[in-house]
Amino acid sequence: MAILDFLKPLKPLLSFQSAIGVDIGTTSIKLVELAIVADRPHFKNYGLLETYSHLSRQNSAIQTSSLKMDDKEAASMLQTLVREVKPGAAAVFASLPPFSAFTTLLELPMMPKNEMDQIMSYQARALVPAAIASVATEWSVVGEFEDEKGQKKQQVFLSAVPNNIVEKYKSVFQAAGLNLRVIEIEGMSLARVFTKGDAELSLILDIGGRSTSLYVARDGHLLSSAYLDYAGGSMSQAIANGLNINVKRAEELKKRRGLLGMGGEYELSTLMLPYVDVILNEVRRVKDNFEKNYRGQIGKVILSGGGGELAGLDKYAADFLQMKVERPSPFSALSYAPTLQPVVNELGGTLAVAIGLGLRQF
Repeated sequence: MAILDFLKPLKPLLSFQSAIGVDIGTTSIKLVELAIVADRPHFKNYGLLETYSHLSRQNSAIQTSSLKMDDKEAASMLQTLVREVKPGAAAVFASLPPFSAFTTLLELPMMPKNEMDQIMSYQARALVPAAIASVATEWSVVGEFEDEKGQKKQQVFLSAVPNNIVEKYKSVFQAAGLNLRVIEIEGMSLARVFTKGDAELSLILDIGGRSTSLYVARDGHLLSSAYLDYAGGSMSQAIANGLNINVKRAEELKKRRGLLGMGGEYELSTLMLPYVDVILNEVRRVKDNFEKNYRGQIGKVILSGGGGELAGLDKYAADFLQMKVERPSPFSALSYAPTLQPVVNELGGTLAVAIGLGLRQF
C-alpha cells in the first residue's frame, strides 16, 4: 500500500477520467485539476488562494506544527476555490503536512504478505507514539537490498495519522462539496512528481510560508520526512524589520530579487541569509542522519514550494552544501495549453504538491 487511503471508495477510482489535487498548506490552498488527454495527464485548471495575515500576525496561519488546522477558514477558502475554478466530477486527493503524521523507515527480512501484516501491526503498536486505536496506520514496501551477508531484505515505510485529523479533513472537503477519496502525506506527492523513475536518492526541500519540509525520496517513494518552522515568512519578516517597511512590501521585494540583490538591494540578501543558513544546515543534518542509519548516499537536493523559487537559492545552496541542487518542473509529466506557459514558469514549485496528488490517479 503506497498511500494513506482512509476513505472507503463508493465506486472505483478508475470511473473518474479526471483528478483534483488539493494542497492545504500553512498559508495557502492550492487546487489543480488534471485530466487524460491523448493518453497523457493534462493540466486542465488550477486555483490558488493565499492568506497574508501570517506575515503580520505570528500565530495566524491555516495550520502549523504548533497550531491545529483552522477548519472554518480552510473550508471557506476551499469553497471559494471550488466556486471560482468550477472543477468537473473527479476523484479528489488531499495532502497532509509532515507534522500531522508519524513516519519511520524500517528494514526487515523478506517474508510472505500475511506475515508482513502481522509484523507491521506489531511494529505500529511498538513505534507509534499514540494509542493505536486513535490513529490510522499505513505501510508500504519502498525498496529491496542485500545486506552484508547476502540476505535479501526490504525497506518498509510506516506512517500513522491521528483519526481526529482525518475527520477534520473529511469535514472540510464535505463542506466544499468535493468527493475526497484519499489523504496522503505531501512528501508522497512530491516524491511521485519529482523522483518517479529515478533510482538516485534525493532530498526534496519544500519551503512554504510558515514551515519547511524535508523529504528523502527515491523512484517515486517517500523514505523519510522532517520539518522546521523557519520558512519564507521568516525571511520576509527579517526584511521588514531590517528595512523598516511593511511586511507585504518585504514579501514583494523578496520575490522580485531573492538572493540576487545588488547595490541598494544587496541588504536583502544579508537580512535573509541567517534564515537560509538555518534551513540548509537542517538539510545537512537530515542528509547525514539518513546516510548514517540507512543505505545509500543522497545525490542531490530538489527545491520545491514557493520559497524554493527564491532567486539565487539554487546556486547558494549548491555552494553551501557542496552537492547538486536542482529546481525541476512538476509540469514535465503533463501536457498543457500554450496560454498557461506563464503559470508553468511562475508557479511550478508552488503547485508541485497538488500536481503530485493529481498524478496519483494516473
